[in-house]
Amino acid sequence: MNRKWKFLFFVITLLFLLSCSDEKEKIHLTDSAVILAFGDSLTYGTGVAPEQSYPAQLAKLTGKSVINAGVPGEVTEKGLERLLDVLNKHHPQLVILCHGGNDLLRKLNIEQLESNLSTMIDMIQQSGAKVLLVSVPKPGLLLNASPVYLRVAQDKDIAIENDIMAEVESKADWKSDPIHPNAIGYKKIAEKLASWID
Repeated sequence: MNRKWKFLFFVITLLFLLSCSDEKEKIHLTDSAVILAFGDSLTYGTGVAPEQSYPAQLAKLTGKSVINAGVPGEVTEKGLERLLDVLNKHHPQLVILCHGGNDLLRKLNIEQLESNLSTMIDMIQQSGAKVLLVSVPKPGLLLNASPVYLRVAQDKDIAIENDIMAEVESKADWKSDPIHPNAIGYKKIAEKLASWID
């Protein structure tokens, strides 16, 4: 009987610990915080009206000022070149970095992608802003986040949203074309990102 209770206690404790590990640490922002959404066409909102992009929907959900700094077709090398000017112009408290999809589509050097993302994160942190990295799925039949994002996030010890883009990309009714979300898809992205913000 005693062994049975010990086992039950062990199982309950294990379940509790597993449920705790799924909890993400929220990103605390001030009421007047500016959020910078920095990336490519997924940030810009290709495929929908400007007010349906994820940055516009995130602004409505959070009540914060969200700057859309997405450039369609941009690779991380070009994003890296313009990031400092954008940071200096807007002075964000949080940068949502969703970049690299075009690098992956064009099969550019993965080590260079990793280096560019790391350098961007360094620049963001040096500006005093927090970073939320958003993983982009690697092209293929099974859409999973490219492992490069998790490596960078772990190396830099920053928050990462690893699932939402792959989830949106895997649902045909959430997309306006084979690559870009529709209004529903962008709303799902905005809702997931809003859940990170306190």
